[in-house]
Amino acid sequence: MAVKQPAMSPSEMPVDEVLDRATGQRRAEAEELLELHAKITGEKPVVWAGRIIGFGEVEYKYETGHSGRMPLLAFAPGASKHTIYLVNDFAEKWPELMASLGKHRASKVCLYLTRLTGVDRNALRALLEHSLEETRAQWQQN
Repeated sequence: MAVKQPAMSPSEMPVDEVLDRATGQRRAEAEELLELHAKITGEKPVVWAGRIIGFGEVEYKYETGHSGRMPLLAFAPGASKHTIYLVNDFAEKWPELMASLGKHRASKVCLYLTRLTGVDRNALRALLEHSLEETRAQWQQN
C-alpha cells in the first residue's frame, strides 16, 4: 500500500500549470510575484498542494506535537486574486507596512491582493523579507 503524502507537500507539477490559473493582467502579475519571491529567497519555485508556489522549505513542530513541512515563502495565483502566505499575525506585527501597502485584505497568515495595480512594491517586498526572516528565525533555518 502506498504511503499517502500530506496535502501540504512539494510536488513535481510544473509551475506554469499553476501560473496559468491567472489570466490576462493577473498572469503578468503572477510572473512578477514569482520573480520577487525567487529574488528574496534565492530559491527555485516548487508547487505545493497542487496550487501554491513555494520557495525553500522548513520543517516545523508545534508544542502540541503537530508537525509538517512548509515553504519559507509562498503565493497562490488565481483567477480573482493572488494569495500571499506570510507568518502568523503579520498584519499586527507590521502595521506601518500594511498601511502603506495599498488595497488588500488580510487574514491570520494570508495577504489577498485582487490586483497589483496600486500596491506599493517596497511595502510588499518588506513584508516578504520580514516574513522570511521571522520564519527562518522561528524554525532555526538559515
